[in-house]
Amino acid sequence: MKTAVVAGCRTPFTRSGTLLRDLSAVELGKVAVRELLARADLPGEAVDHLVFGTVIHDPHAGNIAREVGLGVLPKTVPAYTVSRACASANQAIADGVNLVELGQADVVVAGGAESLSRIPITVSDRLAQVLMTAAKARSLKDRVAAFSSLRPRDLVPNQPAIAEPTTGETMGEAAERMAKENGISREAQDEWALRSHRLAAAGVADGRIGAEICPVYVPPEFREVVEADNLIRTDTSLEALAGLKPVFDRRYGTVTAGNASPLTDGGAAVLLMSEEAVKAHGMEPMGWIRSYAVTALDPGAQLLQGPAYAAPLALDRAGITMADVELMEMHEAFAAQVMSNLQALDSDTFAREELGRSRAVGLPEMERINVMGGSLSIGHPFGATGARLTTTLLNEMGRRDLEWGLLTVCAAGGLGFAMVLQRA
Repeated sequence: MKTAVVAGCRTPFTRSGTLLRDLSAVELGKVAVRELLARADLPGEAVDHLVFGTVIHDPHAGNIAREVGLGVLPKTVPAYTVSRACASANQAIADGVNLVELGQADVVVAGGAESLSRIPITVSDRLAQVLMTAAKARSLKDRVAAFSSLRPRDLVPNQPAIAEPTTGETMGEAAERMAKENGISREAQDEWALRSHRLAAAGVADGRIGAEICPVYVPPEFREVVEADNLIRTDTSLEALAGLKPVFDRRYGTVTAGNASPLTDGGAAVLLMSEEAVKAHGMEPMGWIRSYAVTALDPGAQLLQGPAYAAPLALDRAGITMADVELMEMHEAFAAQVMSNLQALDSDTFAREELGRSRAVGLPEMERINVMGGSLSIGHPFGATGARLTTTLLNEMGRRDLEWGLLTVCAAGGLGFAMVLQRA
């Protein structure tokens, strides 16, 4: 049994704290799913299941999938949330494939959303304990007594950090370390970042990127309309990028705000169908999901190198090699991460020592990788990027009339994801 991707769309991706700051991840997800069904001309009653991903969970909406579904789909449609760091939407899509191929669903909506403008700020453990004690107190005197033990330092909120719980290392620090260990220069990283912005700008100019975006009406008045990404820099240059200071190793570092993906708000979704449902609803698939693979490595090692391990597995499962891949989308968390993974995939030494293979997995021609830029320029809402990659890749495969595509994502925890898509 095969699973078809019938439609895909996303909200604009905007820098956190800007145009979409007043919308929660739930609201962004609703916009994406509502538009998805409208584009497919499919009633919500036809959906069997909703699977949605997110990374920074809203404590007031623990199951974002269900809240999105309740706002857009019939209340009888079951929904659940997945979280696999930056590959969360990819995992939602993979779960949708599993549901279809196990015969448990014919139509699945899958995707994800993230609002990094609305990161929950937590309090200290001491203040949390006092608040719990005060909430249980039976009198005003007891409540006041509970707070009397607090000290000023207990009132300082915990600053959120994108760090590995097991190592304490942030993703940026890991990218910095990978750049050093793999010999990725600052100039090479800046060149990749510039490439990303230029290709994305070209995709905006000719309408390819705009075709996957739906407008968002901003609350509370709903008069302001956001219709485009706001992170793509048409005015950047190697000179401008070279002038930025390193962020994670201020003395010897090479990773800057210019060659790292920005904190972003956005939502994205795709519509999956069984072969039978495609025929029943008279749909024309964008393409078919042929395989996927998930891998893991020690977070203390090359944290963001997961794609180099996942891609060959996904290719094997699809029965093809990298030589068959005509278009590739690799999530750009950091330029250093992209270049490290490309270097590994093209290395005989890496293949022998890490993959147990006799020769390198290989690469498509460079002009077939991230042909409309990537997360460095378009943005990276953690829970939504995987659905954006899927839509972008299939749209471009259709425009170019290509058969085989590959997408990869690195994720926190040393995880890697890869998926093979086919048009036939």
